[in-house]
Amino acid sequence: MGASFSKQPKHIVFASIGSLGDLHPMIALALELQRRGHKTTIATSEFYRAKIERIGLLFHPIGLNLSPEDPELIPRIVDLKKGPEFLIRQLLMPHLRETYEDLAAVVHDADLIVAGEIVFPAPLVAEKFQRKWVSVILSPSSFFSVYDPSVIAPLPFTKRLHNAPVWIHRTLMSLGKRSTRSWAQPVAALRRELGLSRTRSPLFEDKYSPYLTLALFSSVLAQPQSDWAANTVQTGFVFYDKQQYAGETDPKLQTFLETGEAPIVFTLGSAAVVDAGNFYEESVKVARLLGRRAILLTGKNTVREVLPDTIAAFGYAPYSEVLPSAACVVHSGGVGTTAQVLRAGRPQLVMPYAFDQPDNAARVERLGVARVIGRGEYSAARAAAELEPLLHGADYRTRAAEAAGVIQAEDGLGLSCDAIENLLR
Repeated sequence: MGASFSKQPKHIVFASIGSLGDLHPMIALALELQRRGHKTTIATSEFYRAKIERIGLLFHPIGLNLSPEDPELIPRIVDLKKGPEFLIRQLLMPHLRETYEDLAAVVHDADLIVAGEIVFPAPLVAEKFQRKWVSVILSPSSFFSVYDPSVIAPLPFTKRLHNAPVWIHRTLMSLGKRSTRSWAQPVAALRRELGLSRTRSPLFEDKYSPYLTLALFSSVLAQPQSDWAANTVQTGFVFYDKQQYAGETDPKLQTFLETGEAPIVFTLGSAAVVDAGNFYEESVKVARLLGRRAILLTGKNTVREVLPDTIAAFGYAPYSEVLPSAACVVHSGGVGTTAQVLRAGRPQLVMPYAFDQPDNAARVERLGVARVIGRGEYSAARAAAELEPLLHGADYRTRAAEAAGVIQAEDGLGLSCDAIENLLR
């Protein structure tokens, strides 16, 4: 860990829009920099106020007060083909000015802004108030590298193009920029209104800070590329879990983990869980077909049938408590969950939804620690067939243990906070 700025404390604003997967790394950074003597404020949706204030951080609301648990909204956001367009054009852009004004209100006495990639007003506020800012990238797909190409979620065939010539990926990138150019027109309009400089693309080049971009993912998931944003520092994953906040964990969990063979853990993270479909019902059947113990992390979903003693369902449990005791983990491929499974050294079956999830799934599959199943293909019989080699194949366990060793040796939190403090100097 870097030295404290106790003699020169700074005020750092962390701006985040999205699910807990987007927010948790910001909380971890804010808590650590607060420990180092800085004043830190989390600027995010009003929905998270109680969570933020309960752990002793300052809170400031920005943007729409949308619930990440809205059963009507979330399925539209996590839609494979239309989700990104709906999120940006229908939810974020109509409230761009409101979010700008909210963020500007807390930045007037701040020394630095640290922003997630869809906090589109952050670069504008930083320029208007002459503040330095840091962009946070949570997964490799957000770098749009043509040398380490990612799976484009609405175009599943791009998974087969990973080793295609660079010119193909440049062409896809060019097409992507042209087809989404109109999405961010409100940003250009607000820039003109504020008298700010013209830029290129808020969805592509302009989302990276010219001062510092933090790549908060491990080298086992992706290595730095020459076409990553300038001033990028890759730190490794930044985890936020039980170690920082003692949440309400069911006391039956530890008992279940200690009284039998390692279970299969079925989870859909913090966003996809709102649109679970029949995932948990089929997962119960999977456990029965395989004759295995299982843990279901269900969020607010209810498993209607009476479960046998070998299957336990919990609304929530910290991954750091559950995953190290798992035999295998079935999940939707969010980068936060993927990181936790990799750190625990467990094989994984990934059923991706949208955004970065198909690419994360492809990366852990290439790493040799996972198998992938399509969301529309998830049935008890198919999932059980995919799990068999993960549960019994020594190669999967060996490679998962090797990846865990790398991740456990990384200090994503410390390196990230060091980089932020170096910028403040």
